[in-house]
Amino acid sequence: MIVASVDWGFIWAHLPELLRGLRRTLEVSAIAIAGAFAIGLVLGAVRAYRVPVVSQLAAVYVEVIRNTPILVQIFFLFYGLPQFGIRLTPYTTAWLSVMVWGGAFNTENFRAGFEAVPFRYREAGLALGFSRIATFFRVTLPIGGRIALPSSINTYISVLKNTSLMTAIGFPELTNVARSIAAVTFRDAEMLLMTAVIYLALVWTLSAGIRLLEGHLALPEDVR
Repeated sequence: MIVASVDWGFIWAHLPELLRGLRRTLEVSAIAIAGAFAIGLVLGAVRAYRVPVVSQLAAVYVEVIRNTPILVQIFFLFYGLPQFGIRLTPYTTAWLSVMVWGGAFNTENFRAGFEAVPFRYREAGLALGFSRIATFFRVTLPIGGRIALPSSINTYISVLKNTSLMTAIGFPELTNVARSIAAVTFRDAEMLLMTAVIYLALVWTLSAGIRLLEGHLALPEDVR
Protein backbone atom coordinates (compact mmCIF):
# COMPACT_ATOMS: atom_id res chain seq x y z
CA MET A 1 0.00 0.00 0.00
CA ILE A 2 1.11 3.56 -0.74
CA VAL A 3 0.46 4.78 2.81
CA ALA A 4 2.49 1.93 4.29
CA SER A 5 5.49 2.74 2.08
CA VAL A 6 5.57 6.40 3.11
CA ASP A 7 8.38 7.33 5.51
CA TRP A 8 6.44 9.21 8.17
CA GLY A 9 9.61 9.78 10.17
CA PHE A 10 11.02 11.73 7.22
CA ILE A 11 7.89 13.89 7.08
CA TRP A 12 8.04 14.52 10.84
CA ALA A 13 11.70 15.54 10.61
CA HIS A 14 10.92 18.16 7.97
CA LEU A 15 7.62 19.30 9.48
CA PRO A 16 9.08 22.54 10.96
CA GLU A 17 10.20 23.63 7.47
CA LEU A 18 6.79 22.83 6.01
CA LEU A 19 5.10 24.79 8.78
CA ARG A 20 7.23 27.83 7.98
CA GLY A 21 6.14 27.55 4.37
CA LEU A 22 2.54 27.15 5.54
CA ARG A 23 2.83 30.33 7.60
CA ARG A 24 3.89 32.28 4.50
CA THR A 25 1.05 30.72 2.50
CA LEU A 26 -1.49 31.77 5.13
CA GLU A 27 -0.04 35.26 5.38
CA VAL A 28 -0.15 35.87 1.64
CA SER A 29 -3.64 34.33 1.40
CA ALA A 30 -5.01 36.52 4.20
CA ILE A 31 -3.73 39.72 2.57
CA ALA A 32 -4.96 38.64 -0.86
CA ILE A 33 -8.43 37.59 0.35
CA ALA A 34 -8.92 40.85 2.25
CA GLY A 35 -7.77 42.84 -0.77
CA ALA A 36 -9.91 40.82 -3.19
CA PHE A 37 -12.92 41.46 -0.97
CA ALA A 38 -12.30 45.22 -0.96
CA ILE A 39 -11.68 45.36 -4.72
CA GLY A 40 -14.75 43.27 -5.48
CA LEU A 41 -16.97 45.32 -3.19
CA VAL A 42 -15.95 48.69 -4.63
CA LEU A 43 -15.70 47.77 -8.30
CA GLY A 44 -18.76 45.51 -8.08
CA ALA A 45 -20.79 48.50 -6.89
CA VAL A 46 -19.26 50.70 -9.59
CA ARG A 47 -20.20 48.14 -12.24
CA ALA A 48 -23.70 47.55 -10.88
CA TYR A 49 -24.49 51.27 -10.74
CA ARG A 50 -22.72 51.91 -14.08
CA VAL A 51 -20.65 54.83 -12.83
CA PRO A 52 -19.36 56.64 -15.97
CA VAL A 53 -15.74 56.04 -16.98
CA VAL A 54 -14.85 54.12 -13.80
CA SER A 55 -17.30 51.37 -14.75
CA GLN A 56 -15.70 51.01 -18.17
CA LEU A 57 -12.21 50.91 -16.69
CA ALA A 58 -13.34 48.28 -14.19
CA ALA A 59 -14.76 46.22 -17.05
CA VAL A 60 -11.41 46.33 -18.87
CA TYR A 61 -9.62 45.24 -15.70
CA VAL A 62 -12.01 42.33 -15.21
CA GLU A 63 -11.74 41.17 -18.81
CA VAL A 64 -7.94 41.34 -18.91
CA ILE A 65 -7.44 39.47 -15.63
CA ARG A 66 -10.13 36.85 -16.12
CA ASN A 67 -9.08 36.03 -19.67
CA THR A 68 -5.33 35.64 -19.16
CA PRO A 69 -3.59 32.86 -17.20
CA ILE A 70 -2.66 33.85 -13.66
CA LEU A 71 0.82 32.42 -14.16
CA VAL A 72 1.38 34.90 -17.00
CA GLN A 73 0.22 37.69 -14.66
CA ILE A 74 2.67 36.53 -11.98
CA PHE A 75 5.54 36.46 -14.46
CA PHE A 76 4.61 39.91 -15.78
CA LEU A 77 4.68 41.41 -12.28
CA PHE A 78 7.94 39.74 -11.33
CA TYR A 79 9.89 39.66 -14.61
CA GLY A 80 8.09 42.20 -16.82
CA LEU A 81 7.72 45.24 -14.56
CA PRO A 82 11.49 45.61 -13.94
CA GLN A 83 11.80 46.63 -17.61
CA PHE A 84 9.67 49.65 -16.67
CA GLY A 85 11.75 50.40 -13.58
CA ILE A 86 9.38 48.72 -11.13
CA ARG A 87 10.90 45.91 -9.08
CA LEU A 88 8.77 43.82 -6.75
CA THR A 89 10.03 41.35 -4.18
CA PRO A 90 8.76 37.75 -4.39
CA TYR A 91 6.64 38.43 -1.28
CA THR A 92 4.98 41.51 -2.78
CA THR A 93 4.47 39.74 -6.09
CA ALA A 94 2.88 36.81 -4.27
CA TRP A 95 0.12 38.69 -2.44
CA LEU A 96 -0.40 41.33 -5.15
CA SER A 97 -0.86 38.86 -8.01
CA VAL A 98 -3.45 36.68 -6.26
CA MET A 99 -5.18 39.76 -4.85
CA VAL A 100 -5.54 41.34 -8.30
CA TRP A 101 -6.71 38.00 -9.72
CA GLY A 102 -9.24 37.43 -6.94
CA GLY A 103 -10.42 41.03 -7.11
CA ALA A 104 -11.38 40.66 -10.77
CA PHE A 105 -13.49 37.59 -10.10
CA ASN A 106 -14.97 39.13 -6.97
CA THR A 107 -15.95 42.23 -8.92
CA GLU A 108 -18.28 40.13 -11.01
CA ASN A 109 -19.49 38.21 -7.95
CA PHE A 110 -20.54 41.41 -6.21
CA ARG A 111 -21.86 43.02 -9.38
CA ALA A 112 -24.18 40.08 -9.92
CA GLY A 113 -25.22 40.15 -6.27
CA PHE A 114 -26.02 43.86 -6.27
CA GLU A 115 -27.92 43.65 -9.56
CA ALA A 116 -29.98 40.76 -8.18
CA VAL A 117 -31.45 42.98 -5.46
CA PRO A 118 -35.04 43.74 -6.58
CA PHE A 119 -35.44 47.33 -7.72
CA ARG A 120 -38.49 47.74 -5.48
CA TYR A 121 -36.25 47.39 -2.42
CA ARG A 122 -34.02 50.23 -3.58
CA GLU A 123 -37.08 52.22 -4.55
CA ALA A 124 -38.47 51.73 -1.06
CA GLY A 125 -35.22 53.04 0.45
CA LEU A 126 -35.39 56.15 -1.68
CA ALA A 127 -39.04 56.59 -0.77
CA LEU A 128 -38.05 56.57 2.91
CA GLY A 129 -35.81 59.55 2.26
CA PHE A 130 -32.46 57.77 2.01
CA SER A 131 -29.92 59.15 -0.42
CA ARG A 132 -28.58 56.87 -3.16
CA ILE A 133 -25.45 56.18 -1.13
CA ALA A 134 -27.42 55.52 2.04
CA THR A 135 -29.76 53.21 0.12
CA PHE A 136 -26.75 51.26 -1.12
CA PHE A 137 -25.31 50.76 2.36
CA ARG A 138 -28.65 50.10 4.07
CA VAL A 139 -30.42 48.06 1.39
CA THR A 140 -28.33 46.93 -1.59
CA LEU A 141 -25.15 45.96 0.25
CA PRO A 142 -26.73 43.83 3.00
CA ILE A 143 -28.89 41.90 0.53
CA GLY A 144 -26.54 41.84 -2.46
CA GLY A 145 -23.58 40.89 -0.29
CA ARG A 146 -25.45 37.83 0.95
CA ILE A 147 -26.39 36.86 -2.60
CA ALA A 148 -22.74 37.19 -3.71
CA LEU A 149 -21.37 35.18 -0.79
CA PRO A 150 -21.51 31.65 -2.31
CA SER A 151 -19.62 32.63 -5.46
CA SER A 152 -17.18 34.68 -3.39
CA ILE A 153 -16.41 31.59 -1.33
CA ASN A 154 -15.14 29.82 -4.44
CA THR A 155 -12.99 32.83 -5.30
CA TYR A 156 -11.38 32.92 -1.85
CA ILE A 157 -10.64 29.20 -2.02
CA SER A 158 -9.05 29.65 -5.44
CA VAL A 159 -6.96 32.53 -4.11
CA LEU A 160 -5.64 30.23 -1.39
CA LYS A 161 -4.81 27.44 -3.82
CA ASN A 162 -3.24 29.80 -6.36
CA THR A 163 -0.57 30.80 -3.86
CA SER A 164 1.08 27.48 -4.77
CA LEU A 165 1.99 29.02 -8.15
CA MET A 166 4.43 31.32 -6.37
CA THR A 167 6.94 28.50 -6.45
CA ALA A 168 7.54 29.63 -10.07
CA ILE A 169 9.21 32.82 -8.79
CA GLY A 170 11.00 31.20 -5.87
CA PHE A 171 8.78 32.51 -3.08
CA PRO A 172 9.17 30.03 -0.18
CA GLU A 173 5.51 29.21 0.42
CA LEU A 174 4.32 25.69 1.24
CA THR A 175 4.64 24.14 -2.21
CA ASN A 176 8.03 25.72 -2.87
CA VAL A 177 9.41 24.48 0.46
CA ALA A 178 8.10 20.96 -0.20
CA ARG A 179 9.64 20.91 -3.69
CA SER A 180 12.95 22.22 -2.37
CA ILE A 181 13.11 19.44 0.23
CA ALA A 182 12.19 16.84 -2.40
CA ALA A 183 14.85 18.15 -4.79
CA VAL A 184 17.57 17.54 -2.19
CA THR A 185 16.29 14.28 -0.67
CA PHE A 186 14.54 12.73 -3.71
CA ARG A 187 11.54 11.95 -1.47
CA ASP A 188 8.85 13.39 -3.74
CA ALA A 189 6.08 11.07 -2.58
CA GLU A 190 6.28 12.13 1.07
CA MET A 191 6.52 15.83 0.32
CA LEU A 192 3.74 15.89 -2.27
CA LEU A 193 1.48 13.77 -0.07
CA MET A 194 1.99 16.05 2.92
CA THR A 195 1.47 19.15 0.79
CA ALA A 196 -1.81 17.77 -0.57
CA VAL A 197 -3.02 16.88 2.94
CA ILE A 198 -2.23 20.36 4.25
CA TYR A 199 -4.01 22.07 1.35
CA LEU A 200 -7.04 19.80 1.81
CA ALA A 201 -7.18 20.71 5.49
CA LEU A 202 -6.85 24.41 4.70
CA VAL A 203 -9.57 24.39 2.05
CA TRP A 204 -11.96 22.32 4.15
CA THR A 205 -11.43 24.61 7.13
CA LEU A 206 -11.93 27.77 5.07
CA SER A 207 -15.01 26.29 3.37
CA ALA A 208 -16.54 25.20 6.67
CA GLY A 209 -15.94 28.59 8.27
CA ILE A 210 -17.46 30.53 5.40
CA ARG A 211 -20.39 28.09 5.13
CA LEU A 212 -21.17 28.79 8.78
CA LEU A 213 -21.04 32.51 8.03
CA GLU A 214 -23.27 31.96 4.99
CA GLY A 215 -25.82 30.13 7.12
CA HIS A 216 -25.72 32.88 9.74
CA LEU A 217 -26.24 35.59 7.11
CA ALA A 218 -28.80 33.68 5.04
CA LEU A 219 -31.72 35.72 3.76
CA PRO A 220 -35.02 34.86 5.46
CA GLU A 221 -36.53 33.35 2.32
CA ASP A 222 -33.48 31.05 1.97
CA VAL A 223 -33.87 29.59 5.47
CA ARG A 224 -35.45 26.14 5.42
